[in-house]
Amino acid sequence: MVTVAAGGSLVQSVDWLAIAPPTIAAVVGLLVLVADLFVGERHKSVLGWVSVAGLVAALVFLLPLLDGDRSSFCLAGDPTVCSYTADRFTLVIQFLVLGGALLTALLSMSTLKDTSRARDVPGGEYWFLLLSSAAGAALLPASRDLATLVVALEVASLPAFALVGIKHGDRKSSEAALKFFLSSVTATAVTLLGVSFVYATTGTLYLTEIAGKLQQVDPQFHTLAQAGVALTLVGFAFKTAAVPFHFWVPDTYVGAPLPIAAYLSVIGKAVGFSGLILVTVIAFPSYADVWGPALAVLAALTMTAGNVAALRQRATRAYSAVRLLAWSSVGQAGYLLVPIAAAGYAKDAERAIGSTVAYALMYAAVNLGAFAVAALVARSRPLNRISDYRGLYAERPLTALVLGFFLLCLAGLPPGIIGLFAKVTVFSAAVDAGLGWLAVVMAVNVVIALYYYLRWTALLFRAPEQASESARLKVPAPLTAAIALTAVLGIALSGAPQLVLRFSATGLF
Repeated sequence: MVTVAAGGSLVQSVDWLAIAPPTIAAVVGLLVLVADLFVGERHKSVLGWVSVAGLVAALVFLLPLLDGDRSSFCLAGDPTVCSYTADRFTLVIQFLVLGGALLTALLSMSTLKDTSRARDVPGGEYWFLLLSSAAGAALLPASRDLATLVVALEVASLPAFALVGIKHGDRKSSEAALKFFLSSVTATAVTLLGVSFVYATTGTLYLTEIAGKLQQVDPQFHTLAQAGVALTLVGFAFKTAAVPFHFWVPDTYVGAPLPIAAYLSVIGKAVGFSGLILVTVIAFPSYADVWGPALAVLAALTMTAGNVAALRQRATRAYSAVRLLAWSSVGQAGYLLVPIAAAGYAKDAERAIGSTVAYALMYAAVNLGAFAVAALVARSRPLNRISDYRGLYAERPLTALVLGFFLLCLAGLPPGIIGLFAKVTVFSAAVDAGLGWLAVVMAVNVVIALYYYLRWTALLFRAPEQASESARLKVPAPLTAAIALTAVLGIALSGAPQLVLRFSATGLF
């Protein structure tokens, strides 16, 4: 929004309603950090409930934005070129990000309340970092210039480094944070170099203006523009855990607190994929012949590397359940890349992108649910091996059924209809774009994934090797709520999967 002041000068005005969701998350994060100074150790749980309330409020403020597109921080003299746009794509991704952060907060409350861990994880800092990261992640899909996009990416990422290594005195956690930090900083440096090349050749940072000016680049700067496009994509490929930028995933997930591993697996990917979508289909459509084939190859390599590594996990290895979910998330990233690659070939790019968003919504619900059950099991079996889940049905029947449902959703098998629907949607996007070879690679990988998902599911219903007291352990209410919410969402979407595709209509074009 732009208003004309006295004397003819142009002064920007801020649309506070449009920027409310990320702003609320950021403000509540600051309030929690300040309140931590005055709250005693016995009442630290209050900070968690305040954080949950803040994320709920941020979600509620998405509702008034459904009426139509709203923009803010627009270019002086041209109100159609803005740095922040709250369109349908933005709202869907913000719903995914803030909803995922809310579920992560519920998981975190039980972790922080555990007296054996309370001294190791500082509550005030934890909630501040989580809300700050969520604010950056919610800002990113609304960003419509490269500067805001990179800032949002780093605001989402920097607190995540600290969250991974927040467990005091835990060497595994510190090593995971260091590996995550170093690899991410390298990717960010490469991305900034690419952004500088794009700016040098186009003279603008606004995505819509870049799209037009890249087609008019002086021939002598054509190679520089191509290098800028390629390097800009590297940072977002890292965030999506695409091969060869995936090597940090398993160790980081194992070293991080389990709720943060869940957060990275969903919100971290949402950040990467939303940024990748914005720079490819809005800023670089004229270079689709460059990024289309590159993303198709990345998708094939990523899904294959992730599924093969997940297949090789030994059930008796410490933290093998988390490692399997980590490698599974790499494989799922490959599926998510398929429609984005297809957008470079398809006549209807918006439909292809909608397939990615639909798949991301399905994956977020069921993967967070699987991590929630893993957090429950870890309370009695901290090594979290796949073999620890043997006989879970005999101990906790409902929990075993829910986890089995989540695993079948990830595998794409009934009764996990939403998982099957999402995979068919992605598969059809590849076929419609003429990427038959990629569809074949995806089909092979789906079969590979079936084996390790079904092997884990079958283990839930086998007779336990020895009696366990875990069934008597009381489950904290926030953890129960997180499992119940994801289960209800997964079941509801399996009953009406077409709603996901309708809801995920991007409105980018």
